[in-house]
Amino acid sequence: MTTVFIADDHPLFRNGLESLLATVDDVRVVGAAGDGAKAVARVKALRPDVVLMDINMPRISGLEATRQLAAAVPGVAVLILTMVDDDDSVLAALRVGARGYVLKGAGQEEVLAAIRTVAAGGAIFGADVAQQVLAGGRTNRFAAYDLTERESEVLAGIAAGKSNPDIAHDLGVSLKTVQNHVTKVLTKLQVRDRTQAALRMRGL
Repeated sequence: MTTVFIADDHPLFRNGLESLLATVDDVRVVGAAGDGAKAVARVKALRPDVVLMDINMPRISGLEATRQLAAAVPGVAVLILTMVDDDDSVLAALRVGARGYVLKGAGQEEVLAAIRTVAAGGAIFGADVAQQVLAGGRTNRFAAYDLTERESEVLAGIAAGKSNPDIAHDLGVSLKTVQNHVTKVLTKLQVRDRTQAALRMRGL
């Protein structure tokens, strides 16, 4: 069972999301808050698996709340769920410790998949950020870490929140090959997980 906390200042959206998640067998909402400060306090007490965090909230912003939670309860995965659709906000969210970024216009299955991904330790960055990571990799940034072109492509897949099987399918290689590349990427970048790998490549 994945426990979820909802932080959003719009009661209708917050209540609607809570009602939606109540219909999902493997997800349980344990609390909600309408401002960033209250969200931080309640999440520290409740320790849910995932926090669905809006960016624009009263008292303190969702980004600041995420930064505080990443420092205080690093085991809690923050998934930004917002109307704000721009690359700078996505990268800012990653910089403060968010595990993913999904737009409020996303479908039910996309939101649920994102919740399950970040709860399992993965990351959902979005295709645009993945493209930026890959584009950056064609410059000196990949050269600095001695990543091969294939390792660069695997990293782009990681940045898009794709699983190893998905990356293997996209690249037309075996799952074992992707697993080996992921291990090499993490080793070369000297990071412990997939999120940190993508952040390192962005210089965050």
